[in-house]
Amino acid sequence: MIKRLAAKKRIGLIAHDHKKVELIEWAMKNKKLLENHELFGTGTTGRLIEEALNLPVNKLLSGPLGGDQQIGSKVAEGKIDVIIFFWDPMEAQPHDPDIKALLRIGVVWNIPMACNESTADFILNSIFMTQDYDSIVPDYNNYIKRKI
Repeated sequence: MIKRLAAKKRIGLIAHDHKKVELIEWAMKNKKLLENHELFGTGTTGRLIEEALNLPVNKLLSGPLGGDQQIGSKVAEGKIDVIIFFWDPMEAQPHDPDIKALLRIGVVWNIPMACNESTADFILNSIFMTQDYDSIVPDYNNYIKRKI
């Protein structure tokens, strides 16, 4: 199945506490590119990015309060096209199962995801970020229709 991602992407921005400064600095360096897209952010991350960039951010709940799951839900509904998630691999998070679920749902729906600055740079600077893109989404009809 093909899903068309419009030239104006809907980007989910998420960062763990020890990665928030890194994500904000990255976003500030890339403001000119980000301003062409619709931004979503979890809790404090969304607020901080909105303040730093002076761009609107659709703010959801804080990650530990369900924001990661809200982003994942929007991915499953086709309402987020890209995830930029600067997560902290050196510190356990109280909501690790939510984080794993979010990463899993991004793979399930075949959307671009970056978990570090280098990958975020590659995604944001890709020619596909400025034009429509036909993404191949796996066909889950057989899974949905399966008999238990």
